[in-house]
Amino acid sequence: MINRVLNFFQRRLYYFFNKNKYRFLSSKAYIQKLLRIEGKENISIHKGVIIQKMTWIAAMPLTKAEKCHLSIGEGTIIGHFNHIFATGEIEIGKNVLTADKVFISDNQHEFSSINIPILSQGIIQLPKVTIGDGSWIGENVCIMGASVGRNCVIGANSVVTRDIPDYCVAVGSPAKVIKKYDFSINEWLSV
Repeated sequence: MINRVLNFFQRRLYYFFNKNKYRFLSSKAYIQKLLRIEGKENISIHKGVIIQKMTWIAAMPLTKAEKCHLSIGEGTIIGHFNHIFATGEIEIGKNVLTADKVFISDNQHEFSSINIPILSQGIIQLPKVTIGDGSWIGENVCIMGASVGRNCVIGANSVVTRDIPDYCVAVGSPAKVIKKYDFSINEWLSV
């Protein structure tokens, strides 16, 4: 009971001191101790969102993209040690579940010159990343410049670099669809 009361007051204090710093912050979101947060003015966190401890979230227009926005939809749970970095646009839908140590990015480091350290070559903008409502992103997954459809499962340790359609299970590096839901027989089928 005491923990619930303390959590309630912790949430209220966080909201009170940060609500004007975000693009949007719901009073019903629960943000645990973050590792790092950058670009709050470009981040929207909706009702019922839970962001677990030691996560790094950022929305910084490092590539000078026209729009820089990170949106985390209602009811989504972001696991521990996630790293989500938007330089353009990342939209995580409603009721998405990410396991621990998930990386989601719409950018990558430039590496074309072998004579310049990668650290000094800048950032490349990748396509917008969208994660559809109801999807589950497994442990250690990397999603870079690709979208995941609604109600998908992305298996642990997968690397998503191409779009995954709605109602699919994808695994591997690079991630490939291994199952798809067939609405005509209401079953998951191997592909």
